[in-house]
Amino acid sequence: EAVSGAQLIAQALRAQNIEYMFGIVGIPVTEIAIAAQAVGIKYVGMRNEQAACYAASAIGYLTGRPGVCLVVSGPGFLHALGGMANATINCWPLIVIGGSSDRNQETMGAFQEFPQVEAGRLYNKLSVRPSSLEVIPAVIEKAVRTSTYGRPGSCYIDIPGDFVNLQVNKSSVKYMECCLPPPISMAEHSAVSKAASVIALSKQPLLIIGKGAAYSHAENNIRKLVDLCGLPFLPTPMAKGVVPDNHPNCVAAARSTALQHADVIILLGARLNWILHFGLPPRYQQDVKVIQIDICAEELGNNVRPAATLLGDINAVTEQLLEEFNKRSWKYPSNSEWWQKLRWKIKNNEERSKGLALQKSLPLNYYTVFHHIRELIPKDCILVSEGANTMDIGRTMLPNFCPRQRLDAGTFGTMGVGMGFAIAAAMVARDHAPGRRVVCVEGDSAFGFSGMEVETICRYNLPILIIVVNNNGIYTGLDANSWEEMLKFGDPATCVPPVSLLPNAHYEKIMSAFGGKGYFVKTPEELQNALKASVTDKQTPSLINVMIDPQSERKKQEFPWLTRSNL
Repeated sequence: EAVSGAQLIAQALRAQNIEYMFGIVGIPVTEIAIAAQAVGIKYVGMRNEQAACYAASAIGYLTGRPGVCLVVSGPGFLHALGGMANATINCWPLIVIGGSSDRNQETMGAFQEFPQVEAGRLYNKLSVRPSSLEVIPAVIEKAVRTSTYGRPGSCYIDIPGDFVNLQVNKSSVKYMECCLPPPISMAEHSAVSKAASVIALSKQPLLIIGKGAAYSHAENNIRKLVDLCGLPFLPTPMAKGVVPDNHPNCVAAARSTALQHADVIILLGARLNWILHFGLPPRYQQDVKVIQIDICAEELGNNVRPAATLLGDINAVTEQLLEEFNKRSWKYPSNSEWWQKLRWKIKNNEERSKGLALQKSLPLNYYTVFHHIRELIPKDCILVSEGANTMDIGRTMLPNFCPRQRLDAGTFGTMGVGMGFAIAAAMVARDHAPGRRVVCVEGDSAFGFSGMEVETICRYNLPILIIVVNNNGIYTGLDANSWEEMLKFGDPATCVPPVSLLPNAHYEKIMSAFGGKGYFVKTPEELQNALKASVTDKQTPSLINVMIDPQSERKKQEFPWLTRSNL
């Protein structure tokens, strides 16, 4: 009995428990998408390979099983590189399958010919082309395994165009079972007891929870550790919700103070990169003791010499620490000077934000908008957020109560991820948590990167709520009057500020164009009504375009020149 290359690919993906495929079909991969649907894989056709690849990568983070991005040769493959890089840098599993030129036309200037396997190596843990149809299942098993084992990342599989419809006898194919779940490694006992001793001697401890902890489903053990030891904790942006943001030990509202004065820092699946200011002065104490817990050995010791290194799965190592502290019965005193300092700072910062949120002036500012969003969106929704000010302020104002329910620009600071992430999250919610809503909060510039994916959202009838916080630009914009004045000086290409976008752009009409509901709002009342209507209607996608003061910015930082790195 004969089987085609397309069928082999689809069957092999299904055997590896792959559930979702995103892509844009065309020569030579269309048959692969059809075969995938035939074996029960859900195929979502997107409008740009970049967004398709972002969507597939978010599946890996949300479910622990990679999503697949399917692209055509040449430009299609190249447009997906952003998603591969973003997945690998965020440590998310992803499989990209790209069509390539027929083998017998190599070096001849074939249609969309490009050295895809070589190009893929920079962005992926594995970049391979199967040498024959017979080995396709083995190559796919290896790619899925490689993407999820150790530190997760992206893997690329190159499929020559002539493989897709080529047929081979089933009896000669090397079929593979589903790869085993990733093995769970634990830290050595001496390192665990050393870490516990350093923590027990600390005067100003701080636990930093990273998205590695979210990925490893360590929420129950980390929550127990926080409660057992009474430690103050700070989540990195996508680790919000591993321990709920409203937990009394959360010090996110005193972030700078906590980092600057901690004497012992425990890193749980977080890296000392730009998001955490590299662990270096002046943002940290010169002699801060760092305890690093990470799945990747090469990460240990980056930027700061650690006091203890615990190599292993975050969930398993947290459990080891719990056992150690159960023996020691040590708890950090809640009446310490450190806690008093942190609580004072939290109160101070929250009052400043609250003051800004309750301003009655029009046009609206970011804080007022986020205040109303926070009051009206469901507590268990999945929040997708991207933008400059929109993402920064939204992170502080919009709480998360559950793990893996915040997706944003991430470690790579990627703009344009929002629509793809939201589509992936809505697909997962529909299948695994019916009724859970996806709320996507976008800056107007960020929305522009993949705005046409609104058609995809409407085509698959995903009840996503998109909120565009519109300040007519990138960082800041111009109001309509200033814009008109500016145009009097001549060609907009020479006189309009590079950060400006068209004032009062009606982004909500993109949603209504495809059958969703669009709202254009300028006042708190209009915003509240639009939010209530969108949250109540659980069937229809909607977009609320919120006009805010083009000059609205975040509350002034103590170090104005560091605002961008204050992520």
